[in-house]
Amino acid sequence: MDLDLTEEQVMLRDTVRDLLGRAYTAESRVAITGTDLGWNRDVWRQLAELGVLGLTIAEEDGGAGAGPVEAMVVQEELGRALAPEPVLDAVVVPAALLSLTGSAAQRERLLPALAEGQRLLAFAHAEPGERWPSEHVQTTAQARGDGYAVSGVKNPVLHGDCADEVIVSAELEGGGTGLLLVPVDGPGVRRTAYRTFDGRRAAQFDFADAPAELLGDTLDAREQIALAQGYAQAALAAESVGAMESALALTTEYLKARKQFGVTLSKFQTLTQRAANMYVSLELARSMSLYATASLADGGNDPVVASRARLQVGKAARHIGQEAVQMHGGIGVTAEYPVSHYVARLTAIAGTLGGELEHRRQLADRIGDYDLPQL
Repeated sequence: MDLDLTEEQVMLRDTVRDLLGRAYTAESRVAITGTDLGWNRDVWRQLAELGVLGLTIAEEDGGAGAGPVEAMVVQEELGRALAPEPVLDAVVVPAALLSLTGSAAQRERLLPALAEGQRLLAFAHAEPGERWPSEHVQTTAQARGDGYAVSGVKNPVLHGDCADEVIVSAELEGGGTGLLLVPVDGPGVRRTAYRTFDGRRAAQFDFADAPAELLGDTLDAREQIALAQGYAQAALAAESVGAMESALALTTEYLKARKQFGVTLSKFQTLTQRAANMYVSLELARSMSLYATASLADGGNDPVVASRARLQVGKAARHIGQEAVQMHGGIGVTAEYPVSHYVARLTAIAGTLGGELEHRRQLADRIGDYDLPQL
């Protein structure tokens, strides 16, 4: 299997890298994430003009119709630059759900607007007190006339603070899990926005008989939700790899510049060995991220592959993050220096759609599916 990027994929990577490199320095990133919105609408507009926002949307729906590899290239660059733009949460995941379950009219209304950066959506699926994976939801949807009325609580809804509409998972009267479109400014909707510890934004939604529109005619969308979350798992792995690469680069540069006892830290064998071990962890994580992406590109959405990738990437992220802080010393935990922000983002990703414990359980539950080796 050829793991090298094509000429077009390299061009996409370099274009996104150049855009984000010009948009963000350590200082400007802190300033942008400190605003009410938490990200830059000008960068968002440029991403839309480059076709990045419509990358995973089919051509007939106003997008580029690219595959998983191109999407993961973009996610890795977002992680490398620590860019706060909500490409995954506000576009990629909602667009996947719309493409899988939405009616022709719903896709025509929303997908081109997502690709052009004119509209933002969010997926409201997680509920308080529930851990991933959640098989059943407590939020309910009752049929009312031509539509539905949604009641329940969703939290956290990543980047739900800036969404124009939310796609809500809810239990329908027939027992299936439906996906419903709910306007955030409609009656019966209360949105409480807050800032997460990694500088991003999220929201809690309280629905009380909120008017809603069913996506398409799918009365049980659990399979489609799993497909969209499988895509998100691979995207989070790719973003982690980009962030780890930057954290390692910052650490090695610091070792080459910082002096102790009259020599640079890079002269101390133990520190260089620890940096080498960080590099090994990075390459293991990169390989597993490629594994997950290749599985999606081949048309598979195997939860075992996703859990294997997320488990290895999570272990690598914890190792690289801790070592980066340790080898920087006190400056590594300051808000003024970027290493702490990379570690915060890696920590947040590690708890999104399951942490190491949850993915270990997913793999352990499937041990019986394998034959014992014969010696």
